[in-house]
Amino acid sequence: MKEITASMAGTVLNIFVAAGAQVNPGQEVVMLESMKMEIPIESGTEGVVREVKVNSGDFVNEGDVLLVLE
Repeated sequence: MKEITASMAGTVLNIFVAAGAQVNPGQEVVMLESMKMEIPIESGTEGVVREVKVNSGDFVNEGDVLLVLE
């Protein structure tokens, strides 16, 4: 299984995929907000979303797992 992690600490603004969704490399999957900037998190690989580990409004730290792909 592959994990998509937060590239920096911030608040989850939007989640663009749900469990069961197909994702492709470069596809935006989560939008974080940090210091009034929006930071898109992209999938680095192809896969199917097995689990979404965060909710909108959650605070995450750099390296926290956002999504699990299979």
